[in-house]
Amino acid sequence: MRTERNLARLDRVFTRLDREPERPAHLVVPEMSRHRIALFAGTLAFYVAIVWAVLVTSWLVRLDWQVMFFRPYQQWPDIHAFVDYYVVLGQRGPTAVMVAAWLGWRSWRQHTLRPLLALGVSLLLLNVTVGAAKIGMGRLGPHYATTIGANEMWLGGDIFPSGHTANAVVTWGILAYLASTPRARRWLSALSAVTSLGVGMSTVYLGTHWLSDVLLGWAAGLLILLALPWFEPLIARAETWLLGRRDRLRDRLRDRRGRRTPAWRPATTPVLITPVPGREEPPAREPVAAPRTRAPAYLAPGPHPVRADRTPVTPAGSRRPPYADRAPRSTAPAARPVSGG
Repeated sequence: MRTERNLARLDRVFTRLDREPERPAHLVVPEMSRHRIALFAGTLAFYVAIVWAVLVTSWLVRLDWQVMFFRPYQQWPDIHAFVDYYVVLGQRGPTAVMVAAWLGWRSWRQHTLRPLLALGVSLLLLNVTVGAAKIGMGRLGPHYATTIGANEMWLGGDIFPSGHTANAVVTWGILAYLASTPRARRWLSALSAVTSLGVGMSTVYLGTHWLSDVLLGWAAGLLILLALPWFEPLIARAETWLLGRRDRLRDRLRDRRGRRTPAWRPATTPVLITPVPGREEPPAREPVAAPRTRAPAYLAPGPHPVRADRTPVTPAGSRRPPYADRAPRSTAPAARPVSGG
């Protein structure tokens, strides 16, 4: 019984998912245009330039040390509590959950898995590229620096580029990438840029990252967003495969439910009953109405004689009720007075 109930519930879920899609009429998938390729090439050149400037211990490394000695968290201590909360907008877990919830609702409304798949691909690229760069260059952070003026490279650190900044660029920028209209894309692009800029500056304020870490994190996140159109065919194939698996699972559950549930027959369809050979069925008896019984009357305790054995008793006196204004019949009427003439 419980299995059939679960199957019925899944059937209702699949029925709701199979409703008419509400995909926007002017939804356009971004393509790798010349403009986007030019931006990707420029951002990649900026990425390489930042890495080279840190490797050769250029003016950028000296700027990092000057900002670290300035200690912004000591210059403006009043905003320290706010920055501690604001920097959460760049953490992987909370931001991924919030954005995934919004994109999941959009996927359900638009009857497509593309928003969630695009988020998954972007986060996977972020983990691979930024994680490999962090481990490969091994730069130490400001709190763990050992030599003043050094670039602190290949010492086992993992802060170059800034993961908070790159995650903020990718997580909030994917909303602009998946926007349905150009106006929404512009507004969301500006919002994601401001958010990621604030997250990067928050890490510099707290002293957890060098300024060059933040610059490289911005470039790393932007490269992932600009490269997403190259992965759109992969996203489309993954969506087709997942929807096909869903349809096969739905058909399998429906077949299983059909085998467990007996076929329905209308009440007016006669059912032919064949007698067993070699066995005579007794003739059917006509139904006999059950005799009507009367409820027994209430009797007082004690012996009760039969009605025929009872002796009639004549009541004493008259049965008529007495009347005060009537005279009895045996009494003579009173003589009328004779008036004198």
